[in-house]
Amino acid sequence: MSDVTQMEETGDDPLYFRQLLSGRDFATGDDVARQMVNFVYLIGDRRTGEAVVVDPAYDVDSILDLLEADDMRCTGVLATHYHPDHVGGSMMGFDIVGASQLLDRVSVPVHAQRDEAEFITKVTGIGRGDIVEHDGGDVVEVGDIRIELIHTPGHTPGSQCFLVDGRLVAGDTLFLEGCGRTDLPGGDASALYDSLHNRLAKVPDEAVLFPGHLYSAEPSAPMGDTRRDNFVFMPRSEQQWLAMFGS
Repeated sequence: MSDVTQMEETGDDPLYFRQLLSGRDFATGDDVARQMVNFVYLIGDRRTGEAVVVDPAYDVDSILDLLEADDMRCTGVLATHYHPDHVGGSMMGFDIVGASQLLDRVSVPVHAQRDEAEFITKVTGIGRGDIVEHDGGDVVEVGDIRIELIHTPGHTPGSQCFLVDGRLVAGDTLFLEGCGRTDLPGGDASALYDSLHNRLAKVPDEAVLFPGHLYSAEPSAPMGDTRRDNFVFMPRSEQQWLAMFGS
């Protein structure tokens, strides 16, 4: 596995953090996984062996096997949003393995924003009782690792990002180049402007952005660099934003 597909702390740091690319690090035989270039993230506490999987899709058996090989065990799922390439379900005529199949192997909660829970149930078929519904600002604890949930609507109503130890796992809210689409069901260009320019303003420039897809040459970058270089931060008002991205 190449260096860019994982970022792990060593020594006395309890944080366990890995970035996995679909079609390369898992689901290597899946044409859809290779085309979609989704990232899956593993976040946990080395001392307790607990970890959560962010956006499990395509090949949950391999994802869980990678955790086991690292002496970690899955204790939960974090869902950035309901689209099948992130949590499983039907897309483009294909049935994508995801959260439902992961729950067949391990009985764990799926953490989602309150506004997204209904959509996740419809898309994946998992029961509403398997979903822990959150609000923005909630914290999910994995061992002693604290993961802050930031509600960032726009791509979907309940999209959320995860802030942990100077890392922002952003799903499809923000990429190194560009941001999530707003022309799909539930998309809202004004809401996404607010999420990028206001709700994520609390994330410091030195934090590292980890996106939901590999849509750029690099798999991660400091937020300061992203704010400087990403064209989605060029508009200085919502009116300018809507003129550029609101169609």
